[in-house]
Amino acid sequence: MFPSDETPAERSLRARTAVHRSWANTSDRTARTSRGRAAFEARFEREVDPDGVLPVAERRRRAESARKAYFAELVRKAAAARRIKREAAAS
Repeated sequence: MFPSDETPAERSLRARTAVHRSWANTSDRTARTSRGRAAFEARFEREVDPDGVLPVAERRRRAESARKAYFAELVRKAAAARRIKREAAAS
C-alpha cells in the first residue's frame, strides 16, 4: 500500500509508530528537546518585552507569569470543552 492510498487512521498509526521508533533511538531526550523549550520560553519573553528594554531578571519574572497565564487559559478552555461535551451527552 502506498502512503497516498492510506486512510487518515492508517497515516496516523504509521506516524505514531515512527515517532515511537525515533524516541526509542534517542539517548538524550533533554538535549533533543532543548531548542524547542528555549523557543517556547523566548515566546513569552518577547510577549512581555517586545522591545527588549527590561532588565533580564524582570523580563524573566514577567515571562514566567505570562507562561502561567497561558497554561491557566488552556486549563479553562479544556474544562469548558469537557462541560459542553458532558452537557451534549446528557441531552
